[in-house]
Amino acid sequence: MTDTAPSPSSLLDLAPVIPVVVIDDAADAVPMARALVAGGLPAIEVTFRTPAAADAIRAIVAEVPEAIVGAGTVLTPGHVDTAVAAGSRFLVSPGWTDRLLGAMRDSGIPSLPGVSTTSEVVALLERGVTEMKFFPAEAAGGTAYLGALASPLPDARFCPTGGVNAARAPGYLALPNVGCVGGTWMLPAEAVAAGDWARVESLAREAAALR
Repeated sequence: MTDTAPSPSSLLDLAPVIPVVVIDDAADAVPMARALVAGGLPAIEVTFRTPAAADAIRAIVAEVPEAIVGAGTVLTPGHVDTAVAAGSRFLVSPGWTDRLLGAMRDSGIPSLPGVSTTSEVVALLERGVTEMKFFPAEAAGGTAYLGALASPLPDARFCPTGGVNAARAPGYLALPNVGCVGGTWMLPAEAVAAGDWARVESLAREAAALR
């Protein structure tokens, strides 16, 4: 067994892509995580969109120590508590409030609060947060919008997520203020349903090679 993955100093620098995972059956969590890690994508965001999320995180923590697994779609302080108790190594939210941001910071683990407007970015910078999720990336203006923020807001770095796929990812990754992107394209629904983890690994390897 390989050593446990190191604690991330920056989530945005672990890999060019963070897989955004929606798990309906916790039994899929371990083989899915092993395939993603084998393909070169060690940071895995398990979203709190299904009842299986916390169990999936626990399973990955216990059985795939080389993965850096975190919780996504974190919306409340309760979600933060559940994610930390399950062993999450990072937290991702689609947006933020002062209450949620406070809970995420109090957790002691890295977090990516979500933004979609310039004012939200400035507000986070005022609070000392420099790494953020840009969501929903395509609907909120895509590469043109995000690229326009680089010059006036050089301290902000982003993980664009939402509508990002294999074709669009290189455009985002070319921006100076983008560290990585989030996406689901390496996890086709039919491959997951069939347990075709070799295909998942292959797609993950292609995503890992984007930078």
